[in-house]
Amino acid sequence: MKTYRHPKKAEWEEIVRRPRLDNSQLRETVSHVLADVCERGDAAVLDYEERFDHVRPLSLAVSEDEMAEAERLVSPELRDAIVLAHENIRNFHSAQFFRPVRTETRSGVVCTQRSIPIERVGLYIPGGTAPLFSTVLMLATPAKFAGCGEIVICTPPTFKSDETTLDIHPAILVAARIAGVKHVYKAGGVQAIGAMAYGTETIPKVFKIFGPGNQYVMAAKQQVSLEDVAIDMPAGPSEVCVVADETANPQFVAADLLSQAEHGPDSQVLLITTSEELLAQVETELVRQLEQLPRKTIATKALENSRFVLVGNKDEAMSLSNLYAPEHLILQTDDWLTLAPKVVNAGSVFLGHYACESAGDYASGTNHTLPTHGYATAYSGVNLDSFCRKVTFQHLSERGVREIGRAVELMAEAEQLYAHKNAMTVRLRYIDENN
Repeated sequence: MKTYRHPKKAEWEEIVRRPRLDNSQLRETVSHVLADVCERGDAAVLDYEERFDHVRPLSLAVSEDEMAEAERLVSPELRDAIVLAHENIRNFHSAQFFRPVRTETRSGVVCTQRSIPIERVGLYIPGGTAPLFSTVLMLATPAKFAGCGEIVICTPPTFKSDETTLDIHPAILVAARIAGVKHVYKAGGVQAIGAMAYGTETIPKVFKIFGPGNQYVMAAKQQVSLEDVAIDMPAGPSEVCVVADETANPQFVAADLLSQAEHGPDSQVLLITTSEELLAQVETELVRQLEQLPRKTIATKALENSRFVLVGNKDEAMSLSNLYAPEHLILQTDDWLTLAPKVVNAGSVFLGHYACESAGDYASGTNHTLPTHGYATAYSGVNLDSFCRKVTFQHLSERGVREIGRAVELMAEAEQLYAHKNAMTVRLRYIDENN
């Protein structure tokens, strides 16, 4: 990691810069796989599963027998934890329910807006080194509550165990059942994104794709979004920013930084502190905790891209954080209540010494599918609205036509769109002739 002490503003751009990869070869590979899936459907998906995930499922669709087997393999304690998390996620997202809007903008001109769920959505659930069954809950729970008619899950068949022939982690299947999802498919990577974008003999085409993934999955999502299907958001590797002062617990801070670093070697962590003493303590604690991590190699690689920054005051700390626009922002200060209103750019914010990022990742109720790579400047994390469309309606009576008709004619004519003008003119004329 690199440490900056009281950096000048000119250095800030360097501090917040994310690692950049040469994606030219990656894009070419993604394009080829997507085109093949579009053309050959199931056969291509199975071929790529064998090539990339080293398994060729007998069937792409998960059967009821497999769902029942997964229930047997998940411990009662873990199942209870999944149920608790599901309840909290449902409670938080149900509070976001949209109330229809109705207003009369002019006498006889009534405009309304209502929320309509997306009919078919696809959820991508990573299942490689970390099978993210929590992401099933984060995506399927609001999709179900929003009223999406068909919810499709794709996840790679990479699970291996002596206890079962299942090739999907059983907790993923149990989480899907608890969230009310019936359609789960054994497909990962680019081929899964292509299958949901184009549809195959087994996997249905969806209208919007959600979920995190590696750089290949992210590139595939962005590519299919250009023509074929909507996606939740553009995204890059996962990241966290911790703003801490002298009251912060260095053990907590180090644990929070490492909890993000273990996601992947391309993850990034940023510590901004007003305390020189805390900075030194966190560096020591980081080394100690790192040695105990099973994913030490991954976290160590991520820390190479990470930054520790000592600043003069908390206003400066918040300005730097807002410039970084982190996916996760943790305010480990006693005065978090004062700092929280100063947050402008962040995916999700964790307030105080006890709100660790993993609480939001699993069970507090907020969503953990968030904008990364600086996209928090313009994008929100997944929420109930992500699974809906806001459709507007307008009704004009004769009175309404008289109220706004002449304005419409003048504006259309000024834009030289005479058919637009005429659509209003014929109505004005009809009303005048019949009254």
